[in-house]
Amino acid sequence: MGWDALKQWGDDVARIEPLSGGVANDVWSVRVNGQLAAGRLGARSDADLAWEIELLRHLDHEGLTVPVPIPTTDGRRFADGLVVMTYMEGGPPETEADWRRVADTLRQLHRLTQGWPQRPGWRSSTDLLHAKTGTKIDLGAMPLEGVARCRAAWARLAGRQTCVVHGDSNNLGNVRITADRVALIDWDESHVDVPDLDLVLPHNAAGLDDGTHDIAAQASAAWEAAVCWEDDYAVKRLAEVRAV
Repeated sequence: MGWDALKQWGDDVARIEPLSGGVANDVWSVRVNGQLAAGRLGARSDADLAWEIELLRHLDHEGLTVPVPIPTTDGRRFADGLVVMTYMEGGPPETEADWRRVADTLRQLHRLTQGWPQRPGWRSSTDLLHAKTGTKIDLGAMPLEGVARCRAAWARLAGRQTCVVHGDSNNLGNVRITADRVALIDWDESHVDVPDLDLVLPHNAAGLDDGTHDIAAQASAAWEAAVCWEDDYAVKRLAEVRAV
């Protein structure tokens, strides 16, 4: 159905202009009943979208600033792969102090989601020590030597407590800062994993010690290599993962 599904939000709806939203989705600013919003059209399953929306509702209820789903006219929170959410104003983090605020927000996310169930069809980094596939990851498509390096990096996370991670929090486009709040947007990569994967930030804004930062940075590079394999960015990230 594509963007025709937007009609399910009422008669006074329109797409305005495309927004940056990665390669997995088509993201536009939209107008719904006079309200500026963001629409994201993708190929995620209903179970996957339901997990993400329930997470966002929980975080909003607990006081985090996140996009909130706007329901269709008959009360559904998504339709035919389309999700419409409140529009988040603000600009990207620019200073070390901005990134420290981002780190604080991420740690709040992690505290609020301990024990959260895994996103349907996804695997955590430590699950991939044994599993070969999970959502966009297919280790069978990677060179064996690269898989060994990624798994060695993830093995250093084994036994850690897990929670929801945003999954792309060091991307400037996924953070909206104003004077009084930090908003995290684009939760398409969020899943349950080890929280330190979210905390490899510019300026080491999360204040990780050298050993913890090294473990997290290696595991994060391995994750991004596996998720994006085999585009140029993935190859670059894999090159950052040390040989076994």
